[in-house]
Amino acid sequence: MPEDLISGDGNVPVNIDISVEAGEWPDEASLKRLVDRAVAAAFAETGGAGRSELSLVFSDDTHIRTLNAGWRGKDKATNVLSFPAFPLVKGAPLPPMLGDIVLAAETVAREAALEDKPVENHITHLVIHGLLHLLGYDHETDADAEAMEAVERAALARLAIPDPYA
Repeated sequence: MPEDLISGDGNVPVNIDISVEAGEWPDEASLKRLVDRAVAAAFAETGGAGRSELSLVFSDDTHIRTLNAGWRGKDKATNVLSFPAFPLVKGAPLPPMLGDIVLAAETVAREAALEDKPVENHITHLVIHGLLHLLGYDHETDADAEAMEAVERAALARLAIPDPYA
């Protein structure tokens, strides 16, 4: 994979907006680097024609719990939520806006500690996971989960991040 794609210096079909709203996160420059690399690796695996926009919100458990309750009827914190802006048709050009990905600091940090992995690797995995949801992937059935996890593993391998499902 060309270094410019990994570093986010071009070739990625999305403009990325990052917002740090709450919680303890790495500094914004580090988050930008993680997000750029994660998005580039995901698109290297999935392709994507056209130009689009993507928003990432780094927040906390309180905020994501409110979102999870309001949108999914689940009154609990979770690690990542994805909110598509438009329905995506596989193989069609990207919509003008992919949507929003929201991560929760406390849950992300707790999971990384429990799984004994660097928080940066877990953030990268969750950004890829959230983006795949915006690209039409899901894990509602075993077959869908296997397909989504295969793309996640391949994207993470591009970044030399160990398989989170091993």
